[in-house]
Amino acid sequence: MQRALALFCVAAFALGVQPVCAMQRAAPQGTIAATTNLPVYRINPGDELEIHVWREEQLQRVVKILPDGTFSYPLVGVIKAAGKTSVEVEKEITAGLVSQYFDGKVPNVTVSVRNPSGLQFSVIGKVKSTGTFTPGRYVTLLEALSFAGGTDEFANLDNIVVVRKTAGGLVMIKAKLADILRNRSIDAETAKNILMIESGDTVIVP
Repeated sequence: MQRALALFCVAAFALGVQPVCAMQRAAPQGTIAATTNLPVYRINPGDELEIHVWREEQLQRVVKILPDGTFSYPLVGVIKAAGKTSVEVEKEITAGLVSQYFDGKVPNVTVSVRNPSGLQFSVIGKVKSTGTFTPGRYVTLLEALSFAGGTDEFANLDNIVVVRKTAGGLVMIKAKLADILRNRSIDAETAKNILMIESGDTVIVP
């Protein structure tokens, strides 16, 4: 049963069909789904954050992260949010509000990502539909190809390149998917090692 589910899920990724893969996410512990560890979400420019301070209605805000990765918050000023988790932003807002309370006790601050529209990637090359995509969640390289409608029959699946932006400049990451798509099967170890796409990545399929 598990082998059949893995086979169908890989085929779905290649063809751009996602409902079958939703079944994989619901699989019990010990299956392929359980071995995929998603990274903690980090805020991107373009994301919308919802900020609540307990019993402080004047401090409730919905903010959009600017292209430079910042947003402004009353009594605190400009906050650099890009690359941080919501918990880290909560701590920064709390620290900035300490001076506004006589006892230094800041009410509970909650920051949540209301709309992760800043999480984007692009796919170009020998795919059925090139473009920039906003998945609203982290995806693997296989899922990224499914957003592009899958690869065409002449694609070189052993020479896929992911161009990633880092603080030190552009990084080229090579990936091979031919064996997975050719065999129509995937084991837990292989699934765990499939590259995760990061915001700003460009996938090139030669």
